[in-house]
Amino acid sequence: MVIVGLAAIVFGFLDRVPKILFWIYAWGEGVAWGIKIALIVAGVILFFVGGGLSSADEPKKTTG
Repeated sequence: MVIVGLAAIVFGFLDRVPKILFWIYAWGEGVAWGIKIALIVAGVILFFVGGGLSSADEPKKTTG
């Protein structure tokens, strides 16, 4: 979600809005910005609530 939100912002500045996100501009520029920012915030929240990088992603320490 974070990547989609950031891509929408970057592509918006380049006048290259992805077709899948074109509908957000139907309600105006302010609402479109709100949706893009909400995508980023929701993605960050889900990342941290989901545990981010879990301990399974880290190498195990061996003793001995």
